Amino acid sequence: MTDLKIVGAALPGMPWEERPADCKQVMWRYSKNPVIPRDILPTSNSVFNSAVVPFKDGYAGVFRCDDTSRRMRLHVGFSKDGINWDIKEDKLEFQCDDEEIGNFVYVYDPRVCFIDDRYYVTWCNGYYGPTIGVAYTFDFETFHQLENAFLPSNRNGVLFPRKINGNFAMVSRPSDNGHTPFGDIFYSESPDMAFWGKHRHVMSPAPFEESAWQCMKIGAGPIPIETSEGWLMIYHGVLRSCNGYVYSFGSALLDLDQPWKVLYRSRPYLIAPQTEYECMGDVPNVAFPCAALHDPETRRIAVYYGCADTVTGLAFGYIDEIIRFTKENSL
Repeated sequence: MTDLKIVGAALPGMPWEERPADCKQVMWRYSKNPVIPRDILPTSNSVFNSAVVPFKDGYAGVFRCDDTSRRMRLHVGFSKDGINWDIKEDKLEFQCDDEEIGNFVYVYDPRVCFIDDRYYVTWCNGYYGPTIGVAYTFDFETFHQLENAFLPSNRNGVLFPRKINGNFAMVSRPSDNGHTPFGDIFYSESPDMAFWGKHRHVMSPAPFEESAWQCMKIGAGPIPIETSEGWLMIYHGVLRSCNGYVYSFGSALLDLDQPWKVLYRSRPYLIAPQTEYECMGDVPNVAFPCAALHDPETRRIAVYYGCADTVTGLAFGYIDEIIRFTKENSL
């Protein structure tokens, strides 16, 4: 794909490790995984399903840190290299002018997306059930909470990194209070980050006989990457096995102007739980992507993903190879 164009700021110093000589897969794991251990904070039971973005001369992140009371909390962290992290011990507190919105019960699985002049944070927000919370920050010190995007129940709210049709754009997964097979991805637009509409169906779980790893439910992962081939969306899928749920991740290409139209979608997974840190933990057999860094020049991508709901891992690949894999192995 010599003519492939990838949108994004240059990131030559992003975390990277070359593909091992014996690796035949499209993506490969960081040899020193987990990159973030469960006990990086004195009070953390686990650190997983977190968001990372370039910030100043390094990286910033919003991390899901469940504490030793097993309460779901968000914490801010900074890193020079994207590998070694300084995560603040104090939990993230949102500033909110409306007490009704600011009074919520839990917060988990954040994503961070830079749009125009600020960083937007979306997360699963406990407001009479799971819904999509929205906030913004300029400096990762002060966070301003906005209106919840949707009614409960909804999860996996992931913004696009630019406006589409003049509006902010987001994919999400309407669901219920539990973890039942209720798992289609939908697309929505908003003129102001408060009122969301123009809802469009994107894709459903795959038939078991076609692609079992994503047959129960699916949900968007990191912020989609804009390329000349379409929006590259890394997403997770769930298989309900005789031993419980298994979370893996794959890839899809969405139309640039109408992102609810799926151009290609991978039948095989990119990463599935196979290592000890993915298969053993508080919730076994989970590889859950939430963030990605990429460099347009080298076409490299580094995906941060939650492992067994306990620690954070890194997986690497080349965007052109992932696109080719998606097109050649499409449902």
